[in-house]
Amino acid sequence: MDITLTTPALLFPALSLLMLAYTNRFLGLSTVIRNLHADYQKTSDPNLLGQIENLRYRVVLIRNMQIVGAISIMGCVLSMLALFFGLIDLGKVIFISSLILLVISLAISLRELQISVGALELHLSVLEDEGRHAQG
Repeated sequence: MDITLTTPALLFPALSLLMLAYTNRFLGLSTVIRNLHADYQKTSDPNLLGQIENLRYRVVLIRNMQIVGAISIMGCVLSMLALFFGLIDLGKVIFISSLILLVISLAISLRELQISVGALELHLSVLEDEGRHAQG
């Protein structure tokens, strides 16, 4: 398999957009946590504490997918450097490692998405129950 400098370079736009999406997820989750904190200070509702474990796990997942994604980007850069200096076999190994790290990052992202959707479905079911009780 032939590999040139442009092969790892092709991943940069995708990785940059992926990291931007991860950062947006983190910022969204930060807002949820801050709002939850403000709500708890106002109401001291113990039900709000039940959401903390879910949010804490999601923060860890987002941190991990960002770290693995950043290492994948660094691997692409190192791969390009190796290829530039004629170390073709090393460049290939580093590039393949970067692709594997990218897949791991995406898998972590999928897990975080599953948890996020699960939390939203729980909120929707609570709203439906409250709506039924209000009507009945």
